[in-house]
Amino acid sequence: MERIFAVLRSRGPAWDDSRPLEEQADWPAHAAFMDALFESGFAALVGPLEGTRDALLVLRASSRSEIDERLASDPWTSNGPLITTQVSPWQLRPGTLR
Repeated sequence: MERIFAVLRSRGPAWDDSRPLEEQADWPAHAAFMDALFESGFAALVGPLEGTRDALLVLRASSRSEIDERLASDPWTSNGPLITTQVSPWQLRPGTLR
């Protein structure tokens, strides 16, 4: 059964604080990966949280393990710019994500 999850990802050891988001190593590959998650319907909302070192992803998945598997393919996971710090099932009320 598909559920909605709120996922926090934080800047990891390979993040270069001297460079903006779009100038981080492997940015084009990461951006393409995230676009593909959105196009497939797995990701509903994604983006950095202003004023923090975190990004919020709202994902549709059947389990935490599915999320871990999918995010493992992100170049920013394998190369270290981002680490997943929290995965929480979200009981969205009222409303829905279409």
